[in-house]
Amino acid sequence: MARPDKAAAVAEITDKFRTSNAAVLTEYRGLTVKQVKNLRRSLGENAQYAVVKNTLTKIAANEAGISVLDDLFTGPTAVAFVTGDPVESAKALRDFAKENPALIIKGGVLDGKALTADEIKKLADLESREVLLAKLAGGLKASMAKAAATFQAPLVEFARTAEALRAKVEQGGAGTPAPAEAEDTTEAAE
Repeated sequence: MARPDKAAAVAEITDKFRTSNAAVLTEYRGLTVKQVKNLRRSLGENAQYAVVKNTLTKIAANEAGISVLDDLFTGPTAVAFVTGDPVESAKALRDFAKENPALIIKGGVLDGKALTADEIKKLADLESREVLLAKLAGGLKASMAKAAATFQAPLVEFARTAEALRAKVEQGGAGTPAPAEAEDTTEAAE
């Protein structure tokens, strides 16, 4: 039977997997306590970096419905549980790993989909969520402005034509018979 402390640890890690947008597994062998502390600080409030036991974490991941990480639970493992923007956390991990080669990104999971270490690095190359949303909004605004201009052009031309016809009618028709005159001409011809 499982010890209560291990069962509690598994339940806590399972909860972290379920409430996180993403989880990134790393190997931290060779990092000092100070470096791990700096890594936690660089991840900010959007991620929690925890050193974990492989067996317990593997059980917790499977209980959370994540079985794609099973092969990554070897060697000293720490997990960054990301609750905010995964791009920002991936950037923080990538940048820290550049400065501290002892940190190795093993892989991870994003919204239930397994990510390789290379995919996490590609994720880090993306712009932040706010920047992408701003670009999308700008693109939509530009598209709307183009659509409005497209719809407005025929209306402007129609207004010009209507104004020209009104001006012609006010000047006396200038060669264009009025509708009443056209009917009179027809009756006279009979």
